[in-house]
Amino acid sequence: MFWDMTDQAKPLPTDIDALHALIVAERAGHAAVIAERDRLGRQNDTLRHIIKGLQRARFGRSSEKLSDDQAQLAFEDVEAAVAKGEAEQEKTDATLKRARTTARRANRGHLPAHLPRVDVVIEPSVKSCPCCGGALHVIGEDTSERLDKIPAVYRVIVTRRPKLACRSCTDGVVQAPAPARLIEGGLPTEAMVTDVVVSKYADHCPLYRQSQIIARQGINIDRSTLASWVGAAAAELEPLYDHLVQLLKTSPKLFADETRCPVLDPGRGKTKTGYFWAIARDDRPWGGNDPPAVAYSYAPGRGAEHVIGLLAGFSGVLQVDGYTVYKQLTVATRAGGPVTLAYCWSHLRRKFYEIYVGGNAPIATEALARLAKLYEIEAEIGGLAPGMRRALRQAKSKPLVDELKSWFEASLARISKGSKLGEAIRYGLRHWDGLVRYLDDGRIEIDSNTVERSIRPIAMPVSFCTSFSSV
Repeated sequence: MFWDMTDQAKPLPTDIDALHALIVAERAGHAAVIAERDRLGRQNDTLRHIIKGLQRARFGRSSEKLSDDQAQLAFEDVEAAVAKGEAEQEKTDATLKRARTTARRANRGHLPAHLPRVDVVIEPSVKSCPCCGGALHVIGEDTSERLDKIPAVYRVIVTRRPKLACRSCTDGVVQAPAPARLIEGGLPTEAMVTDVVVSKYADHCPLYRQSQIIARQGINIDRSTLASWVGAAAAELEPLYDHLVQLLKTSPKLFADETRCPVLDPGRGKTKTGYFWAIARDDRPWGGNDPPAVAYSYAPGRGAEHVIGLLAGFSGVLQVDGYTVYKQLTVATRAGGPVTLAYCWSHLRRKFYEIYVGGNAPIATEALARLAKLYEIEAEIGGLAPGMRRALRQAKSKPLVDELKSWFEASLARISKGSKLGEAIRYGLRHWDGLVRYLDDGRIEIDSNTVERSIRPIAMPVSFCTSFSSV
């Protein structure tokens, strides 16, 4: 506590005991202030360190920039540091604790009804009336709910197959056949193998870490053993994956995209660059009946041979970004016929946005405003039938697109040839036929964000495994 003018004006007590108590109280208050100052200092140091890291990621060299997932981790550190400070405050301030408890109860929402409920009844230790000694009865109750979790439980499934025999003869032994197993003679159930595969490929938990997690339960399973389970699952899932890809390639329209994938390179102690390719279908925006689906394929590179092999037999509309290798699918001599490419307006918009955030970019700002009008129309026609979508695009979007092309051509003559703005406009004009294709076909989307959303979660480091295709 700090002295103010009112405190200084108060006379000191003349009684020695009272004066002694005042000094003790002042010392305690001073110690509390020092402790709070030190705590806030440590918290500020942590926050400054995190802020500097975020500044380097935002304004530093490209090699220092963070991905969205890495930025989320940094924000988690900030939030945890703030929460720690608030929790320490609550321990020393009862009034603050009551206020925050009330706020948490008001804002936490309701837990989903499908979760199982476990009732815990806490009764008074004494159930007799303190006045007359009579038995107490329930007149109501206070109820609260908290979210709980039971950590993973490993158990042993013991399968018994009794042998039955006839007492009257010797040849009448009967026994139920053993059920089929994913790994004959192996330890794991199918559920155990599934958990290992999902943890590795969906949750990005490497096998050596899973081995460590299992070991905490006193179960020793080597990483190599887990790898053999993953391989068995891959062999079992491959026919399903092949069937999914074949079903997708019968669709009239697909999305495609590729992304870098750092892959461990055994023996070199570093990673090498691989690529995940994805083909996706989502016909819901135009009322199609086929369910949405996505299939991923790993390849060591991003050359044309990989996408040609992946899309062999497909001859519909393919919605993609401006990557040049997709053009090799449009050749007339292609087996099954040429593919029709529809390009992504979101990629064009992104080029102008990168210029816009740099400041003082009136042409980029106007380009974004013009593109925003096209997206507003798309928001209005989502879910309509293809014919209706085409008619509305022809009436509303086509005039805006025609004006945009003329404005691009006029703007290009007024800016530096080697500028980023010039590159963005030339990108749009170079891909114009594919960009405007959505105007004539109600099944085509304005962008390829469907497949980008599907491929973004897997664009993280994975272990070396080129034979497993994620389904």
